[in-house]
Amino acid sequence: MACTAIAVWLMISEPLKAQPREILIIRHAEKPDSADDPNLTPRGYARAVALVQFFSASFDTPDYLFATQASKHSNRPVETITPLAGALHMPVDSKVADADYLLLAQDILTNPQYTGKMLIICWHHGTIPALAKALGISDPPQSWPGTVFDRVWRIQYADSGPTLANLSQHLLFGDSKE
Repeated sequence: MACTAIAVWLMISEPLKAQPREILIIRHAEKPDSADDPNLTPRGYARAVALVQFFSASFDTPDYLFATQASKHSNRPVETITPLAGALHMPVDSKVADADYLLLAQDILTNPQYTGKMLIICWHHGTIPALAKALGISDPPQSWPGTVFDRVWRIQYADSGPTLANLSQHLLFGDSKE
């Protein structure tokens, strides 16, 4: 909890030094009903593989990939983005825990290495709205529904400020068309 308070203080007290061009935020793919299983379901693995073509066809090649740190309860964000990382021959930065999303946002918005870059972040749905807010979106949706795995929140940065678009992946049968 202390890390979160420090991150908030840093974000308030430190001016933005960097501004990515674009950030795509996704929730990890489908999970099992059992809280004891930290992995994806077969449908989740299918989504993870389908995301490779989706991102390749729909967006510029990312410069950086992020996922929440694995825990005893979940390795799903890392599993979701691993096929994309493999296809792009890129590492996944997964050193930040889910609850410490403010540290990730602070790093992205103050580290010059991310200036003008495109990033993909795979996170847990409960903290995605707060992560979007920490990345500069003034009024993100209040929640990410627990049963929704097929969305991409696209944050684009411009001189007028960041904007958020909520896009459908439309990858698997039953995904939303809008």
